[in-house]
Amino acid sequence: MSDKPYQPQDRRPIATRERAAAQWIAQWLADRNVSPNLISILGMLAGIAAGVALAATSVASSLDRVAWIVGAALVLMRLLANMFDGMVAIERGRASPVGELYNEAPDRVSDAATLIGLGYAAGGAVTLGYLAACVAMFVAYVRAMGAAAGTTQEFCGPMAKPQRMFVVTIIALYCGLAPCGWQPTLKDPQNWGLAAFGLMVIVIGGLFTAARRLQRIGGTLRNLER
Repeated sequence: MSDKPYQPQDRRPIATRERAAAQWIAQWLADRNVSPNLISILGMLAGIAAGVALAATSVASSLDRVAWIVGAALVLMRLLANMFDGMVAIERGRASPVGELYNEAPDRVSDAATLIGLGYAAGGAVTLGYLAACVAMFVAYVRAMGAAAGTTQEFCGPMAKPQRMFVVTIIALYCGLAPCGWQPTLKDPQNWGLAAFGLMVIVIGGLFTAARRLQRIGGTLRNLER
């Protein structure tokens, strides 16, 4: 058995990793023997809680603004956990094949919970929430399928995980902070609002992203055959 530390083949490019503050936090976590797998699980719990907070905006009208802001904060916490689990695991020499499972499976749960929660949110659309969750799952599947076929993992957008969560965060912050008169409502029988519009953007952008990834993966595989 090789003594060389396990290194995943591909990582999502995140510029924030290079910042001094991020490096310091990752080192602080590693020095205290915080497991990267635990960070992944905590990130998943934050994603689930974000979905609950977003859904609560439609049932707790007196606290809906607080719920929107809490939802946005939890989405950001989930993304930070997704970054720090990899930094602690890889850059601190604690990566493992099992860690790949902890890196991927919780992400799929987090995506689904957050997007479905946005579908149940005030101004959301339940059907669009479930559809967005399915599209997000498919986008991730295409990436994994490409890697399994022998190419590098395709993280291209325009609606990869960071962009999906950016849309959710912006919607939650706007709904939580903007005056009531500034809250847009689509002209339809369901009174869909900004949440439904955001889910439509995620669905359309996600389908385009999947098609783009498939095209790039197909091109790479064709080149390998030559």
